[in-house]
Amino acid sequence: MTIKLFCVAMSKTNAPILKALTEQAADDVELVLHIGGMDADFKGTSLSRMTRKAGRRGHLMQGDFHAGAAMALFQSPEYGRAMMEFAAHMERRDAINDARPHQIRHIQEYVDYFHILADALARQIAESGATHALFFEIPHLGYDTIAYQLARAMGLKMIILTQAQFDGKFLSMNTLDDLGYFPSVAAPPFVIDQSERPELFYMKGVGQEKTRAGRLSLSEGARIAASQLYRDPASLLAPGHLLGLLKRARRIRAGLPDWRDPFAGFFHQRDLAYFEHLLEHEDGPVDLDGDYVYFPLQYEPEMTTGALGGIYADQALAIEHLADMLPEGVRILVKENPKQMGHNRGPMFFHRLRRIPAVQFLPSHVSTHVLTAKARFVACVTGTAGWEAIRQGIPALTFGRAWYRGLPGVVPYAPGLSYEDVAGLRWDHAALEARCGALHARMHDGYTNRHYLRVAPETDPEANAALCARQIRELITGRLAPSFDENVAHKA
Repeated sequence: MTIKLFCVAMSKTNAPILKALTEQAADDVELVLHIGGMDADFKGTSLSRMTRKAGRRGHLMQGDFHAGAAMALFQSPEYGRAMMEFAAHMERRDAINDARPHQIRHIQEYVDYFHILADALARQIAESGATHALFFEIPHLGYDTIAYQLARAMGLKMIILTQAQFDGKFLSMNTLDDLGYFPSVAAPPFVIDQSERPELFYMKGVGQEKTRAGRLSLSEGARIAASQLYRDPASLLAPGHLLGLLKRARRIRAGLPDWRDPFAGFFHQRDLAYFEHLLEHEDGPVDLDGDYVYFPLQYEPEMTTGALGGIYADQALAIEHLADMLPEGVRILVKENPKQMGHNRGPMFFHRLRRIPAVQFLPSHVSTHVLTAKARFVACVTGTAGWEAIRQGIPALTFGRAWYRGLPGVVPYAPGLSYEDVAGLRWDHAALEARCGALHARMHDGYTNRHYLRVAPETDPEANAALCARQIRELITGRLAPSFDENVAHKA
């Protein structure tokens, strides 16, 4: 029986893989619906940015009408959570976060669009006859979020892919709840050098020490001015206002280490207030004596919190729950992500943290490696800091669906958990290497993510596409087990 495939694949790296897949699997897999770029049936970013750009079959909203096709989602117990998750992911394209934003401004408009988009896409899925769904990345952009919610509610068999933090490997799962759980298999151990610090290309240029102060460059000043004039042309009539913004930006740049570049990317006036708050902590005391838990904040908006954090996409909630399980005298040392901008970091976020007596907000220059080494444990939603901690023999408490949560040394948060349940955790390093070896054996060869492929210039794109396609075909047809499987793991 031919598998009818609904696929969400957006990037240029995915296109040749999908092409190779349809050629290799012509006998058993038929691509019936594709959400992606201009060459797809419907263009994905047109749905999240709410533009008119069409795909090969036009625009999803062309000739739109209510079909009642999304009732499986609307009548499910997941309805409320799904709607709020969609709104949170769509907010990435809000005017305060994106240079090419959608026009949604109020919560009711998010609710309305959720129902309209879900019904329109569900109709296309139903009419296509799709039996399976393939996602080339963990859904987190709005249009793919609702595609995943619908595929799950409509009973499609799913395969979700994501790149691993192991060179040249990607991971797979059937649902996001499976992420991190895998059965034991006979495999060589994966050797972990405890003295080695993983090099993350997306953290390149980030310092771990106090350096000379930064300086606002002409290009950064021009970018701020251009952004402000684009958003508020009336600023031309009040040059003093623009000059005031530039003076604030200069003070911020001079108050942070030179490697902390607050104006390197997208700029919004709101970011100035955020960075001014950070400056209040830059010269604060750093006391690493005594017992503490290290909580490094993760970058937002991003997949690792928004899609994988669940309710703990609200990182302040995770810190509040962490504080409730700590004994008197144990502090929570919080450090901001060095790539973070003002999104999700308004005055009330910091007020929530100030209300917790155990919390101390740290300067940006304090070394995350030193903080980890001296901590009783590291706590995070899904961040790489947890993986780095267990490599060093330091326990990790995770609040979200971290890819490493099935490894020794990791404790997923649950109500009723005690401080000693985490701080008292001990494990043999060889056991960690053995479990990592079992996970490594369940990974797949190749690059499905364009960012990781970009830093592997020795990889031939055509060969990579053919290699990935062969394994994806086996995953779709069920001849190859996915990397993660929550049910199998619980039986193991």
